[in-house]
Amino acid sequence: MAPERFGNGPLGDLRVIEVGGEVGEWCAKLMADLGADVIKIEPPGGAAEREIGPFLDDIPTAERSLHFWHYNTSKRGITLDLESAAGRELFRRLADTADVVLESYPPGYLPSIGLGYRELEGSNPRLVMCSLTPFGQQGPWRDYRTSDLVHLAVGGQMGECGYDEVDVAGAPPIGPGGGNAWHTAGHYAFIGIMSALFYRGVQGAGQYIDASVHDACALTTEGGVTQWIYNHAVVKRQTGRHAAANPSPRTQFLCADGRYVNTLMFGLRMSPQQLLVVADWFDQRGLAADLKDEKYQDPEALNGSMPHIIEVAERFFAATTSDEVYHGAQQRGFALGPVRAPEEVAADEHFRDRGFFVTVEHPELGRSFEYPGAAAIYHASPWSIRRRAPLIGEDNVEVFGEIGVAREALGVLRESGVI
Repeated sequence: MAPERFGNGPLGDLRVIEVGGEVGEWCAKLMADLGADVIKIEPPGGAAEREIGPFLDDIPTAERSLHFWHYNTSKRGITLDLESAAGRELFRRLADTADVVLESYPPGYLPSIGLGYRELEGSNPRLVMCSLTPFGQQGPWRDYRTSDLVHLAVGGQMGECGYDEVDVAGAPPIGPGGGNAWHTAGHYAFIGIMSALFYRGVQGAGQYIDASVHDACALTTEGGVTQWIYNHAVVKRQTGRHAAANPSPRTQFLCADGRYVNTLMFGLRMSPQQLLVVADWFDQRGLAADLKDEKYQDPEALNGSMPHIIEVAERFFAATTSDEVYHGAQQRGFALGPVRAPEEVAADEHFRDRGFFVTVEHPELGRSFEYPGAAAIYHASPWSIRRRAPLIGEDNVEVFGEIGVAREALGVLRESGVI
């Protein structure tokens, strides 16, 4: 809770201590890029997250993990062994200067070594501490081992992702990759921390937050849980669209260039007037079939004929490139877009126009790299990646110096394995 402002972003007055593992990285990055002084604590030798690939130039070293680079921008990095008495004392001194401690150790670990919330709040009553763990601090599953994939299974997401019977009979559930459970939980932890800080601003006191990845996943199953609670209906997987208890019109169509487009044009939301617009569009290629027939101006007839209308649309899309379909639909007021590969997203002219991708310098490599940018543009308190992810122990001298540790003492701490 130092008085100085650490960054220009909206969280520039906050100091955050991040400690634990992979689960908390995203939440801490959100705060760091919004201006908070996030101090990431790693064990001596570096965190396990540095071993997650892919790696720059396919050289698997701790300083070249692209995963670590992405999730640790704008942070300062120190090393500290919390198993040692000296390491725990240094942690307490750091926590006394912090607004937030975000930890993702197994439940009960920090309290077991005297670094739980009850111990830390004694000298820092305004501290907000968030424990982000797989199943929370209590409950029969508290100590279960898990992974991102396991959470997507037991949380319900995987049961709703995959193909319907029409496309792939008997298809298994599909697990989305890329740390979806960690991201979901990180967002909820971020919301919880921001809410607790707001409460502190009003009441003057910090508090403890028990955040669970499992809980976060159950909150984001697209209504699957509530469908069962209230209707005792099991939602079914449907290709490229929301799982639902009842079948819904297909949304993905293959185009002439071999790419797919995704659209919600067809279904109960389509009006007779909209169908006429579609029919005129299709007729430009002579592929409107009978869609201009007067009978479709009756809403009941329109809805009852939707399978036929979708067949006509399928033929039109198959004879048209995805870009032509994309722009043609958007010009006519329909929500439709192509299914893009990552390299296409990176080259997107809309992102470029908004300055979404940002350049981050890596001075130790003499190179710079493009990173994804902000989810919003802050005009008064700018979001920014202030620096690339820290090297192992890069900020030991600076950070420990801020709590009164002399430079000469760091050598002794290093030799004894404390840092």
